[in-house]
Parts: sequence; C-alpha cells; structure tokens
Amino acid sequence: MAAELQSLSDEELARQSQAGSLVAFEQLVYRYEGRIQAFAAQFCRNATDAREITQDTFVKAFRSIGQFDSRRAFAPWLFTIARHQCIDRHRAATRFVEAPTPDEADDADPSELTARREEGQNLWRLARERLSENQFQALWLHYAEDMEASQIARVMGKTRVHVKVLLFRARRILARSLNPGRPEASLTGSVTPALVAVAARQPALPPSR
Repeated sequence: MAAELQSLSDEELARQSQAGSLVAFEQLVYRYEGRIQAFAAQFCRNATDAREITQDTFVKAFRSIGQFDSRRAFAPWLFTIARHQCIDRHRAATRFVEAPTPDEADDADPSELTARREEGQNLWRLARERLSENQFQALWLHYAEDMEASQIARVMGKTRVHVKVLLFRARRILARSLNPGRPEASLTGSVTPALVAVAARQPALPPSR
C-alpha cells in the first residue's frame, strides 16, 4: 500500500483523504512537512514556532480537506493555509520579524556547488533583510517551491500581475544591493542562479533573525 501511495499524485492523495483515508493524508504530510516548515521558518524567530505553525497547518488542512478542489494543484492550497497560519501567529503574539520596506541538473564540481550554495544562502539572508514581507514570500514560493505566478497569486491572495511585479522588484532590489553601480540591464541575471542553487534543491534555512 505504501508503495502504491508513493506513486500517486498529490491531488489523488487529497481525493482519497476526502474519502476518509488517513493513510493518504499521512503521505501528504510526509511529502510536505519539511517544505511547509522551511516556508514558516522564514517568518519565525525560532524553530519551535516554525514547527508549531507546520503542525497547525496540517491540522487545518485535515479539517478542511473537503473544501479542496482536486481539479487544481494541491501545493498552492496547502501553502495558502500555511501563510494564513503565519499571519495569525504574527497578529496573536507579534513574534514574527517584520522586514523593512525598501525604497524600491547540475554537472558542476563539488567545490563549485558548495560555493554556489553559500552564495545562495547569503543572498537569502540579504533578501530577508532588504525585501518587504510580500516580496520575500513571492520570491521564496517562486524559487524554493518552483511555483508559477498564477499559483503564487492563489497563495498570497493577489493578482498574477501583482505577483510578477513583486518578483521583478525583489530581484531588482537584490541585484542593486549585490552590484551597486552595474548597468541596469545586467542586474537581475546575477540574482536568479544563486537563488535557485540554494533554495530550490535543499532544505537548509537562513538563520532566523
């Protein structure tokens, strides 16, 4: 049974969960627990808060699974719940850091991969410091969760155009911070590879502020 569940899509597992299968829901938890905790950890002061938000997210998802439309992707639905849990925790306990609003397949050798990962980790720390919360969330969902603009829009409750603007401004802010004085046309290209290198393929997180 376990092997069969592993081959099913998230949406099929959600359909089985709606029909009352706890085993199917547990498979969804197994697939997404680390990813949800990584997302929550970006807005928490410590790992304990992130774990609690992760647990609350799955409790809420289990209670609300009947509302999920299995014709749509499961990940944006779950991350929407996680984002609301982060917001609720912030409002209730004011325990989240508010970022300042600014003015505006790999064949590399191991040493190159390590350098790229370290560069990406530093870039995510910079993003946490320089970007607004919405810009940071959009960037994380795009690069760490590989979501398209339309999916991020569902998670954040914004239009697709708004999300694209958030991503554009976030990349521009980071590029300007990393490369002051460089021509505008060459800025954003230097940001994307480093973000992808660290966020999209590994669970390590920047330290909480």
